[in-house]
Amino acid sequence: MEERRPDSDLLQKEARKEEERKRQGRLKVFFGAAPGVGKTYAMLEAAWQKKLEDLDVVAAIVETHGRFETDSLLAGLKILPRRPVEYRGMLLAEMDLDAVLARKPDIALVDELAHANAPGSRHKKRWQDVFELLAAGIDVYTPLNVQHLESLGDVVAQITGVVVHETIPDSVLDRADEIELVDLPPDALLQRLKEGKVYLAEIAERAREHFFRTGNLLALRELALRRTAERVDAQMESYRRAKGVRELWPTAERILVCIGANPRSIRLIRTAKRMAAGLRAEWLAVTVEAPVKVHPSPQDLLQLAEHMQLAESLGAETVTLSGHSVSEEVLSYARSRNVTRIIIGKPTHPRWKDRLFGSVLDEVVRGSGDIDVYVIAGESGEAEPNPAVRLEKAPPRPRDWLLSLFGVGLTTVIAGLMFPYFTLVDLAMVYLLGIVLTAGRAGRGPTLLATFLSVAAFNFFFIPPLYTFTVEDVRYFVTFAVMFVVAFVTSSLTLRVREQAENARQRERRTAALYHLSRELAHEEGREQLSAIAVRHLSEVFSCQAAVLVPDRQGNLALPATGRHTYALDPRELGVAQWVFDHRQRAGQGTDTLPGAKALYLPLIAAAKAVGAVGILPGPVASPFSPEQIHTLESFANQTAMALERASLADEAQKALLQIETERLRSTLLSSVSHDLRTPLAAITGAGTTLLRNEKLLDAASREELLHTIVEEAAHLNRIIRNVLDMTRLESGAVQVN
Repeated sequence: MEERRPDSDLLQKEARKEEERKRQGRLKVFFGAAPGVGKTYAMLEAAWQKKLEDLDVVAAIVETHGRFETDSLLAGLKILPRRPVEYRGMLLAEMDLDAVLARKPDIALVDELAHANAPGSRHKKRWQDVFELLAAGIDVYTPLNVQHLESLGDVVAQITGVVVHETIPDSVLDRADEIELVDLPPDALLQRLKEGKVYLAEIAERAREHFFRTGNLLALRELALRRTAERVDAQMESYRRAKGVRELWPTAERILVCIGANPRSIRLIRTAKRMAAGLRAEWLAVTVEAPVKVHPSPQDLLQLAEHMQLAESLGAETVTLSGHSVSEEVLSYARSRNVTRIIIGKPTHPRWKDRLFGSVLDEVVRGSGDIDVYVIAGESGEAEPNPAVRLEKAPPRPRDWLLSLFGVGLTTVIAGLMFPYFTLVDLAMVYLLGIVLTAGRAGRGPTLLATFLSVAAFNFFFIPPLYTFTVEDVRYFVTFAVMFVVAFVTSSLTLRVREQAENARQRERRTAALYHLSRELAHEEGREQLSAIAVRHLSEVFSCQAAVLVPDRQGNLALPATGRHTYALDPRELGVAQWVFDHRQRAGQGTDTLPGAKALYLPLIAAAKAVGAVGILPGPVASPFSPEQIHTLESFANQTAMALERASLADEAQKALLQIETERLRSTLLSSVSHDLRTPLAAITGAGTTLLRNEKLLDAASREELLHTIVEEAAHLNRIIRNVLDMTRLESGAVQVN
């Protein structure tokens, strides 16, 4: 094996990653193809081995499903009581996360990783509870079936006919420090099912008829083996990078998946994830904002945001593009990122629409060149997208209609003045100019009105016979049609340019706001001023209220500054912000963690540590934050975190400098005081020695004088020591100077 010198930057990155992992607990996953292969049993055996090593092992929540062998192994372990939760008249038993955190065992056993917690719980899913345990430094053992992986959900449904609703992101399995494959041949598993070692008799019979069929088990076993093999390959690649081993093949694959608001996009995302995992390739999830005749409904926009969040949770880099043509933007971005494969959905609309308006799929395939294009169909059972609404989000303003009428009237007057000297073609150009100017100011409705009135006015005032709508020459009808079509196309292009310019202005404002934020933060040092600047910029850019919270000496978050852009935080909102600060994860509105909060909270993470949290409270009618807005918010948060860290480091440097000066002054003081201390001590020592050795030779007057000397020098020494102690108390802050 040929090795080379490891990359220093990579070594530093791995070292930081390893240091971060050391502060957290270790996650061990017992991975299997189906229920009953022995995952829970293997987990309990491993737990007993650790218990024999004098480690504190607790069963936070373990489901035995009535299996005798599993119950026997669980009996000797410490089982924590479950937390009762009332939901719709039923009493549910959930894992008591706070009890586990309070006990802080060495190892916690957590079953049913994909389980959805009861409403009102801290987290939406149990795997999020596990992540909080890991962040607290607690090791976690958990079993997991292959069908619960998000990227394999549609594959499992296609194989077994069973749709798995409780899934976990693949990143949870990727986070595992150790994966132990628990494998069992299908025949042996079916025999266990027949013997009642998997489910009770009545449940086992139904399972054998549906899920537990030999073909299903073979396919699930292959999926589990392949997923485990992918993990081993990833570990090998990590080892090679760390050791600087020369790779025998290039890994330059990059995948781009086109997604939208259509529910069928979910399958495209999962397909891209599986393909990227199989190729160990980076993958991108892209959506394009292009001018169209109809706009998605608010529900469709929310669904698009959920698709982007799903892709991001599966490890994709999400990107929102904006341009005139969807296909051109996709291909241009794919070439700029060196994409080798594009995944796009199969069209479901009638073929005549492609011939009339053009096909995005056809344009992507024809323009892809060396890029491979994969066309994927969605699930037949998936819902159809919500019907779209018209482009106008609000009716045109009255002044737009007046502007349209005024424009037609003005161009008619100008054309009337030109009529004796110019041809009819020149007059038609004047009307087209007026339509373009109207489209630049008004909406589509007023523009269409201006187009119709312009053709009518052209006919009425300038086509013989004049001042009637009668047309003697049939050829003028062709002129009117061409004029109307040209005017309509020109106005549509003008409106499209307006929309693109507006989108560009919005992004430019956000970029400029980020620049102004960083520039203002660079000129301030105090936490109060930095927080006020960040809140003001957030409220201006996102039209919301915001709050920047920083920790006090005890680590509790508090508002360093308040103002008109800051919203009030009740104890519940402060609790959410504190959780975000402690766990370095975003939570609150629009997330899966504490979604009942009024605001969205992001951690302020600097290079060394978390320095606070930022909360964003949208307006009462604001739509959910899009992935692009979330990324912009994270950029604002990063800039604020770096500024707060800089202020904290400046305070620490000032304290260190003050400490150095204090030590230097103390040394100087001790040097000067040492001489003053030696003088009275020498006098006391001399007088005392004389009295001891020559007491009989001294008269009463001499002895009294020596005693006075001892008393005076002792008093002098006492004053010096008292002054030194007073100075020390002043330095320590025990005494305040008025």
